[in-house]
Amino acid sequence: MTFDDATALADAVISRVGKKIVIALPLGLGKPNHLTNALVRRAIDDPSISLQIFTALTLEVPRPSSDLERRFMGPVLERLFKGYPDLVYAKALHAGALPPNIEVNEFFMQAGRWLNSPLQQQNYISANYTHALRYVLERNVNVVGQLVAPSASRDHFSLSSNPDITVDLLKARREGRADFICAGETNRALPYMGGEAEVEATEFDFLLDNEALQFPLFAPPREPVSLADYAIGVHVASLVPDGGTLQIGIGSIGDAIGQALVLRHQNNEVFAAIASTLNVRGPERVPFKEGLYGASEMLVECFIDLIEADVLKREVDGVLVHGGFFLGSTSLYRRLREMTPKERARISMVPVSFVNDLHGDEERKRAARTKARFVNTAMMATLTGAVISDGLEDGRVVSGVGGQYNFVAQAFALEDARSIITVRATRSKKGETVSNIVFSYGHTTIPRHLRDIVVTEYGIADLRGKTDGDVVAEMLSVADSRFQAELLEQAKKSGKIAANYEIPERQRHNTPAHLEAALSETREAGHLPLFPFGSDFTETEVALMPALARLSNASRSDLAKLMLRGGPESASTQRHLERMGLSNPCCLKERLYRRLLLSALAP
Repeated sequence: MTFDDATALADAVISRVGKKIVIALPLGLGKPNHLTNALVRRAIDDPSISLQIFTALTLEVPRPSSDLERRFMGPVLERLFKGYPDLVYAKALHAGALPPNIEVNEFFMQAGRWLNSPLQQQNYISANYTHALRYVLERNVNVVGQLVAPSASRDHFSLSSNPDITVDLLKARREGRADFICAGETNRALPYMGGEAEVEATEFDFLLDNEALQFPLFAPPREPVSLADYAIGVHVASLVPDGGTLQIGIGSIGDAIGQALVLRHQNNEVFAAIASTLNVRGPERVPFKEGLYGASEMLVECFIDLIEADVLKREVDGVLVHGGFFLGSTSLYRRLREMTPKERARISMVPVSFVNDLHGDEERKRAARTKARFVNTAMMATLTGAVISDGLEDGRVVSGVGGQYNFVAQAFALEDARSIITVRATRSKKGETVSNIVFSYGHTTIPRHLRDIVVTEYGIADLRGKTDGDVVAEMLSVADSRFQAELLEQAKKSGKIAANYEIPERQRHNTPAHLEAALSETREAGHLPLFPFGSDFTETEVALMPALARLSNASRSDLAKLMLRGGPESASTQRHLERMGLSNPCCLKERLYRRLLLSALAP
């Protein structure tokens, strides 16, 4: 049954299943926002309705946290998200206004968004991505909602960005293991992905299909890639063998890895020079002959760039990359839409149970996933090799486990595979620099008995099968040198490394200044651009980013020094001031902002 009104569809759902609704919504991009909002509004208006939402990664338009950030991001957000319908339940949760008859359970959260929400911290479900299907079925879900791409004839629809769990849910219903209604909402901006992502129209009990309800896809802009990210990327690229299999996570480190692989293949002399300058330990340096095959939980955007660069070219059953879901910039969606059907067929969207697990056709998967390198990012790592990716030691959840554990487990299950965890060596906390390599921590995502390879901007720590003492030495070698002495002292005090151990001289220069000196010329030559694969930012906005990052990470004393110093004005800085609304300051605060920005823009 097809509807052109979301409220009418919500009423039809309630009429069919009753007032106790347990709805499963896909992770991220695949949520049917209009249908979801209509059900939430009905439950808000009628307390006798019980609405339980099981989902992950509720997408929300970013909210600037400071006036300077608002001045910069405001126009960007307007460009990218104008017309995107916010999810009513998320806004109500932030306002503390979600009624008790509505419960939202997520197994993966937008990073950091719900740290200070006791309700969402209590309603979080800790789950590997591959276990989410089981938990949905155990909750007796009676509605599955999905944003879908329509075919011209409307006899088929594509799950597009999110076949991840839905394909297996529909299979469970066909086999009699589940009983739910499937409600789709069409969106013509979704790329039409075929294969397992394509389903017959008969799978949908209800469909919301109205030209007036079309909305732009959620499209977060690509993040700028720092020199530290690039150093991580080059180290990782030196660990990826030709003819291998690749999984990459989202974010600027993923783009850095992608660009490093492209350099290795297309500009090998430059890659070799960078690797030499960074004293890279990885053995893989030559261009790709056979090429790589992708088996990745998320179809990250740089996979498209790797295909175009002829790096991702090893086919498995005619496919270059299998992915469980995608989420990215406007460029990603446009490129997928503009591909020919033949080109899109080489990018296969499949259930997450296929990419994240070896069970089910295991022999074929093992044969395909040769020399696999599963690369994921973490927040912190301990000296003994445990990894912290999803939560804090006080129990609060930052994001979620997702598929990280799945890929670490695969790395040990496959004969010649490795798990690579990337970690930035430091982070800024209230203007102060702190180490992400810690002696110990009160929460663990990947236990140390599954330690494998950890990569920071300062090098590769190969931990698999080594003693605790050797692991501690490896981890010290990739820590920032400003924290090495303290970490070494803690290790000696606990007896985890020999009392007479000293960090080798070559590993005592792990500093941002040393990294800057090693890579600045290569960046100036254009090989390590801020956005290696393009961006949604204007030229002026890109030029502003380093200065704004400098201000954002500055301590109070640093800000005071910048304020005292000031900076020169020029035609270029005038454009930057105009973009930030500071060319003609109207008050003391704006005059201070203006002086700080000029100082941060100065060399």
